[in-house]
Amino acid sequence: MRIEVGFKTMLLACLSVGLCWALIHLFSVLLVVVVALVITGMLSPAITWLEGRRIKRGWAIAAVFSGLFVGTAAMLAITVPSLIKELSAFLERLPEVQTALANQLAKHKMTAPLAESVRGAGSGGLMAKAGQYLFDYSTRALVFVAYIVSSLFLALYLTVDRDRMRGLVYAIVPRNFHLRFSRILLKLEVIVGSYARGQLITSVLMAVFTFIVLTIARVPNALAIAAFAGVADVLPYIGGILACVPAVAAASSRGTPTTVVVLVALVVYQEIESRLIIPRVYGHALRLPPAIIMVAFMIGGTLMGIPGALLAPPIAAGIRMIIEELRVELPGEEAESFADKARDASAERNFEARAAGSPAEAAAAIATKIAAEQITAEAKDELHPHDGTDRPRVETPSLV
Repeated sequence: MRIEVGFKTMLLACLSVGLCWALIHLFSVLLVVVVALVITGMLSPAITWLEGRRIKRGWAIAAVFSGLFVGTAAMLAITVPSLIKELSAFLERLPEVQTALANQLAKHKMTAPLAESVRGAGSGGLMAKAGQYLFDYSTRALVFVAYIVSSLFLALYLTVDRDRMRGLVYAIVPRNFHLRFSRILLKLEVIVGSYARGQLITSVLMAVFTFIVLTIARVPNALAIAAFAGVADVLPYIGGILACVPAVAAASSRGTPTTVVVLVALVVYQEIESRLIIPRVYGHALRLPPAIIMVAFMIGGTLMGIPGALLAPPIAAGIRMIIEELRVELPGEEAESFADKARDASAERNFEARAAGSPAEAAAAIATKIAAEQITAEAKDELHPHDGTDRPRVETPSLV
């Protein structure tokens, strides 16, 4: 038996290898683009809401992004000086904390051997290690901030130049896929917005809990530390550690018992959040089972670290939605109903009639409008089904 590989197959194989190589080496650039698209989808409902209040799109974009930049600057102004102050004070108290911890360990037989180890660790060595860790994380933090700033400005450019960018993308997509592609983009916007709202809920809960604990413990700068904890909660895995460090450092000024209580309270809450709150909140927002959310976090974190874990839930929800929109018949699912096929065919004919002879940019606008109307009609059918039963409420995207 002879196997022949054609020129087209070889060309596709080479292109696939080249694309994988480019994605691996340009991962940071791709990540900036993805984050910019997420920010765009997150802010789009607010811009659309302002446009609905008869505010011009340019002024609406300026108001939303100005509010974002001002809010970010205010958050940094509130948290950074207080955190630096608390960290400096903690480093000055480090020898006292070391001695107090050693004395507490020496009071019990089981922990007495650890007391000598704590005393043996010179404060100079601890200071040197702490300084090295701070230097390493400060450089990473600067790179992270640079990526975030780049994503914000790229999101601003994508939002301002929305119509032309959309026309460019639709010029690449075949015309007979424009309507279905519009449905996918609109539903992706809903998924991103739901994920952002879920993240906002968990961050606010973390900030409120931290503020309550620090206030009860009479720890100074409780508001600034709580705000930092809420922001750090966005980051999977290391967010909990980052939230604990300034809180424990500030609590050390109130004595060892207070420090231990604050540390235990924050660790217990973070376990509850990661095991119960996050899967349920994200599962409700993204319409995915909590188990799928946890598996998505683990897969994303294993493959791409913190960025992968951060983007895994909306990617999982997006994949599920795309499979549904492409009408892929899974083995365990029922075949698409005749009514759904008829509705899709009617929408396709409507788009072909209205977009005939139009350029890509105008066809994109027509496809987006028809797709939004179709999604709204489907949502009404689910809210008021013909059999009289109630179904879960489905969010409908605003007209872009």
